[in-house]
Amino acid sequence: MSERNTGSRLVGDEGGQLPLSLKHRPAFDRGEYLVSACNEAATAWIDSWPSWPEATWGLNVHGPEASGKSHLAEVWARKAGAITLRPADLDVDRLPALLGDSRYVVLDNVDESLPGVAAFHLYNMIVERRGALLVLSRTPVSRMALHPADVKSRFAALPAVAISDPDDALISGIMDKLFRDRQLFVAEEVLAFLVGRMERSFLEARALVENIDAMSLAEGRRITLPLARRALEARAAG
Repeated sequence: MSERNTGSRLVGDEGGQLPLSLKHRPAFDRGEYLVSACNEAATAWIDSWPSWPEATWGLNVHGPEASGKSHLAEVWARKAGAITLRPADLDVDRLPALLGDSRYVVLDNVDESLPGVAAFHLYNMIVERRGALLVLSRTPVSRMALHPADVKSRFAALPAVAISDPDDALISGIMDKLFRDRQLFVAEEVLAFLVGRMERSFLEARALVENIDAMSLAEGRRITLPLARRALEARAAG
């Protein structure tokens, strides 16, 4: 049986799937990050580092799930040599060991469950080391009911920049990137078909790509207009 290349996989001529699938690896290079009106301001902040205004001890980037906050944070972390922490990691006694010699920290997925006392100590350690804290959240931290008052005032004082819902051009670019991350190369007509009929959100773009990838793998088929149509129908049916 001969083989043909379908992007990330090899399938047999009868459509029988061979046991070969490349691992999905997201691309986090700055050149891979697509810029539109919805994320232009956040991108400008990241690109301008380390020339942030004096005594700016951090930045709050907020926006919906799957909007690219983590991608921007990865770009900044590579530039700054930052470490990444989540609220669940924060503990007053463990902070010195967690930080080590680091002056730059990405604090990911912040919400009102943030342990305030530990976060307050983290902020003070960053200031003492003259570093910076990149806070990622779905809503602005200034609107969160953080406790104690000291941590709320510190975090609320951080410059905040939003990533908003994407336009069609950005959705198309993001889906193209998500497919390429999976070593799948999709025709422009298929992307245009999807973008013209799907919900305009980062989260839906990611979910739809995952569904189409799974269908393509299960059926041993290329990603074509009929497959894309069935994937949209399946999403609409819940």
